[in-house]
Amino acid sequence: MNDVVRIPQQAGAPRPVRLAVVSAGLSVPSSTRLLADRLAEATRQRLAADGHEVEVHVVELRDLAGDIANNMVAGFPSGALEEAIETVTGADGLIAVTPVFSASYSGLFKSFFDVIDNTALAGKPVLAAATGGTARHSLALEHALRPLFAYLRAIVLPTAVYAASEDWGGSGDPLTDTLPTRIDRAAGELADLVGGRRGAAAPEAEAETVVPFEQQLAALRSE
Repeated sequence: MNDVVRIPQQAGAPRPVRLAVVSAGLSVPSSTRLLADRLAEATRQRLAADGHEVEVHVVELRDLAGDIANNMVAGFPSGALEEAIETVTGADGLIAVTPVFSASYSGLFKSFFDVIDNTALAGKPVLAAATGGTARHSLALEHALRPLFAYLRAIVLPTAVYAASEDWGGSGDPLTDTLPTRIDRAAGELADLVGGRRGAAAPEAEAETVVPFEQQLAALRSE
């Protein structure tokens, strides 16, 4: 359920950056998991390049489907589901990837976030992503996933990543094979937020010299 990739940490170093990856793919192998892994690795590389230690925790929702359904009915999470929830809510950043069913996120994906307290993701950076059979479903990112995480008061990254079946061809042509570019851009945005980096501070404006009106008037009279 919860795969962990640990990057060695030196003694006395700051706490590693924790990334949680939620994959709602149903098959094995899954294009949803593949996209999740590529986003996580791109983000890890960006953070590592900035000198951050990184822990990546992957939550496979297909392994928790029964636990999620039972929690929806009984109101109590199993040990495995509770661990998954703690992984997501305790992370510094979240990558959430769902397949698109009927032009929206999957029921399993939505049910998982339904069992999380609606304040637990407040202020957390979230990279939203989805997979589907056709590019026509890409708008699900904007009309379904982005409002979901906005309601949960998470910080949804400007770049959301959608991968249709044809995006996995890997033509290498930068004009048509845009998935690597979108992954890299989204990963950079997430790394900037969870790594604590900000854009260079704007230079402070020089203090404006205020000349009293009487002095301005005197200068006019002397001309």
